[in-house]
Amino acid sequence: MKSARGLLAASVISIQNSCFVYPACQKCFSRLILDSRRFHCLKCGCTGEAKDASYRYRLSLKIADTTDLFDITVFGSCLDPFFGVTAENLQRCIQDFNQLSGETNTDASPGVLVQAVETCFIGKRFLFGV
Repeated sequence: MKSARGLLAASVISIQNSCFVYPACQKCFSRLILDSRRFHCLKCGCTGEAKDASYRYRLSLKIADTTDLFDITVFGSCLDPFFGVTAENLQRCIQDFNQLSGETNTDASPGVLVQAVETCFIGKRFLFGV
């Protein structure tokens, strides 16, 4: 089966979740399983210390062109200019904020961050590589 690649001009209708970064395997980019001390990649078997885990952007969007709605996920450093920092630095900020505010869900993004992302993306038109 041949897959065609192309560009899609579409507007962002909504942000699908509020977790914008994830711990990513440096070899295969899959989500890492983290515990308090170690990480493990289920896909390629990579392991290491949790403090050395790297993070990657993952922004899930509902978008619309002139005729259809699509669910799309944008990954990686192409989002650095929109957030103003790398995913690793944003994760550090989220962890620091959650620690100061007493948030126990370590994956939770602060509400102000979610609002900022919504303001930046919702209603805006982008060119997506699909």
